[in-house]
Amino acid sequence: MLQLRKIHHIALICSDYQKSKHFYTSILGLEIIQERYRAERQSFKLDLTLNGIYTIELFSFPDPPKRVSRPEASGLRHLAFEVTNLEKTREYFCTLSIIAEEIRTDEYTQKRFFFIEDPDGLPIEFYES
Repeated sequence: MLQLRKIHHIALICSDYQKSKHFYTSILGLEIIQERYRAERQSFKLDLTLNGIYTIELFSFPDPPKRVSRPEASGLRHLAFEVTNLEKTREYFCTLSIIAEEIRTDEYTQKRFFFIEDPDGLPIEFYES
């Protein structure tokens, strides 16, 4: 039987590299592992970590096509982060003028959550621990 150990990384393609780099590092607080510019592809690749555990690869390409995100399109639905204090997390985004949905409760787990969007409209969920 296949023995998966963990999710190694999540790869995202952004339309505005500097804007997305700022969002994921300065706003979400992910740390940069390494950053490379691949001239032959006119592409940046930014490796990010959260607490040294999970990695996001942020890519840029010239004129990437838009991907349908909502309503309920097939493919990646959203990226989710676990947080300790949902109210303070939502308040943080509101102080930065980032639209944060109202806090809702998952009908099955009874855990609370809310969504924002990254600079390209990718839904990002914050889920209470």
